[in-house]
Amino acid sequence: MGELLADHTTLRLGGPADRFLTHTDPAGWTDLAHAARGTDAAPFVLGGGSNTLAADTGYPGAVVCMATRGVAVRPLSSDLVEVIVQAGEPLDSLVAFTVAEGLSGIEYLGGIPGTTGAAPVQNTGAYGQQISDTLTRLTVYDWNLGRTRELHAGDCDFGYRTSAFKTQPGRFTILMIGLRLTRRTCASPIRYQHLADALGVHLGTRPPLAEAAQAVLTDRRNRGLTLPACGPDARQAGSVFLNPPITHAQATAIRAAGGPVHSSADGILRASAGWLLEQAGFRPGIQVGPGVYCSRSRALTLTVRDNATAASFTTALEALIHAVLTTHRIRLRPEPVQPHRRGPSQRRHPRLGSWCQS
Repeated sequence: MGELLADHTTLRLGGPADRFLTHTDPAGWTDLAHAARGTDAAPFVLGGGSNTLAADTGYPGAVVCMATRGVAVRPLSSDLVEVIVQAGEPLDSLVAFTVAEGLSGIEYLGGIPGTTGAAPVQNTGAYGQQISDTLTRLTVYDWNLGRTRELHAGDCDFGYRTSAFKTQPGRFTILMIGLRLTRRTCASPIRYQHLADALGVHLGTRPPLAEAAQAVLTDRRNRGLTLPACGPDARQAGSVFLNPPITHAQATAIRAAGGPVHSSADGILRASAGWLLEQAGFRPGIQVGPGVYCSRSRALTLTVRDNATAASFTTALEALIHAVLTTHRIRLRPEPVQPHRRGPSQRRHPRLGSWCQS
């Protein structure tokens, strides 16, 4: 039996991979890529496993665990630097490093689990910042061409929680990224009211950098947005749905019902997936399926316990999607990604749609 994917994902679900390879040395990528290449597909690349739903039957191919570490800083001017980061570096560690170095640009991304290399895939964002705001270039391996390439931010088709890496699953493996950050003692302007309230400042204020970063970590803990080390909510994949796009008429109806409506960076109106779930009858702590529960802090996070399976988790997601669609006529899209092979045998799930690797 191969390496169990359950041992490498935060849901702790998933059967064995045919082959499991760990990438730790950037200089050894060419040899590892050669060993990982299958006859009909690129391997599935796994970072921290915090956004992955692996099948109970495992993965019929190679899985590469991205475990390279390292951060380097290159001065660009008196107040600008480029930070070069290996893909396996935990994103939370990177944020802590930049804040300690007095570098602003990603301070509101603290506390998000996963690796730095996974962040561009879904254009990770929080509190008004996205990784694409400061990303300048990436070193990637193009499995179609069989070689390493350098891409720039403009090549990546970034949008709300999406990118070319997500819409072309399996084509690219991110090996390293470059970020342009600013040397300063203050943070980026605060755009979220509850964070402003926590700091006792007005929207648009630039609080001290370290103070703002700590406020984000505190707010995430208070709202159940961090990954617990133990307890009934420890096995989870964070938020299970994206905030869905809505029409102006739907936005008006949601606001009238007391629900939040946000405008994402692309100008599209979006409803709160968590609010929609609660309006559909799902509450923190409720059981959704065999071994699957809404977390004790929020309905938008599903947690699993000992009798859960990947199949029961998928069924729970389907139930939530159906309930919101029936109640609000709004379709939710899952965030957790499902390891899959590229090629003619790939099929969409009839209700969940196509999930992309991260």
